[in-house]
Amino acid sequence: MDRHVRFPRPAVAAAALLALVGALLLTLVASPARAAEAPAEPAAVEPAAEPQAAEPTRIMALGDSITGSPGCWRALLWQDMQAAGYTDVDFVGSRTPDGCGFPYDGEHEGHGGILATGIVRDNLLPGWMANANPDVVMMTLGTNDVWSGLPTATILDAYTTMIGQMRAHNPDVQVLVAQILPMTPSGCGDCWNRVVELNAAIPGWAAGLTTAESPLTVVDLWTGFDTATDTSDGVHPNDAGIRKMADTWFSALTGLLDALPEASA
Repeated sequence: MDRHVRFPRPAVAAAALLALVGALLLTLVASPARAAEAPAEPAAVEPAAEPQAAEPTRIMALGDSITGSPGCWRALLWQDMQAAGYTDVDFVGSRTPDGCGFPYDGEHEGHGGILATGIVRDNLLPGWMANANPDVVMMTLGTNDVWSGLPTATILDAYTTMIGQMRAHNPDVQVLVAQILPMTPSGCGDCWNRVVELNAAIPGWAAGLTTAESPLTVVDLWTGFDTATDTSDGVHPNDAGIRKMADTWFSALTGLLDALPEASA
């Protein structure tokens, strides 16, 4: 037996190697690896929804003739708020604006001669709330109740009922409650003292009803107001009086608006 191993000659070996490489290339071309396959198209992505514009804050001024006839402190308040950049507000109510010398957003719920106790007796507030749907209520009531000789406890009971009705419509309603203007009308010598008594009781009453969701904020219209120079008849504010009212309400209302959380889109 021949025990010598015969190695192929260089030319033969090279030819064999080329043939092997060619065969491998043909295999790769005919059967490409899965990793080389074209990638699948990505899933379609829905475009993000456009953010919704926040609704304006709806503000209802609730009161008697001091609020509504013509109630030009509301016009000055609106004008001052616009000038200060508080433009995303809407004054609301079933009553249309009175003339105050310039255009303004003047809807309100000020009814001449009305009593807080009368609003409750006639169950008027639920309808007003449903019509206006306010986020904020600015309440200035009690003048006619005091003038009618009603006791402080009776007036506060009416206030309490109204707060409950406001919250029944909107559990998050923000309420600004006025300590009312001083009064010195002819024929009511005790009105001054009755207003003093009512105003002194309002902060404690409000503290007992305020909640985190629906706070009651007391607004002091009494301090700095002089019936001799700021009213036309000992009760209703004149031009100087409405300017003072507008300034006081501006501080209270903008302070409340600044404290509200930003509306989410």
